[in-house]
Amino acid sequence: MEKLEELGKKVRARRKALKLTQAQLAHKIDKDRESISRLERGGVNPSYLYLLELCSGLETTLADLVSNS
Repeated sequence: MEKLEELGKKVRARRKALKLTQAQLAHKIDKDRESISRLERGGVNPSYLYLLELCSGLETTLADLVSNS
C-alpha cells in the first residue's frame, strides 16, 4: 500500500505542477474524476495501460512517474 500512496503523491504533484484539476486530467485521459482521486489517495492499483495513459496526460515518462527519487 505504501508504494501506491507514493505513486499517488507523485501523480498529484505532477498534476498540480501542470495546473490541472482532477477533472481536467481525467478528461485528458478519458477517465472519471473519481478514478483520479482514488489513484492519488493510493486506493487503486493501476494497470500498465492506465499508467501509460496517465503519463501521457501528465506529460511525463513512466520511468519518472515510478522512480524512487
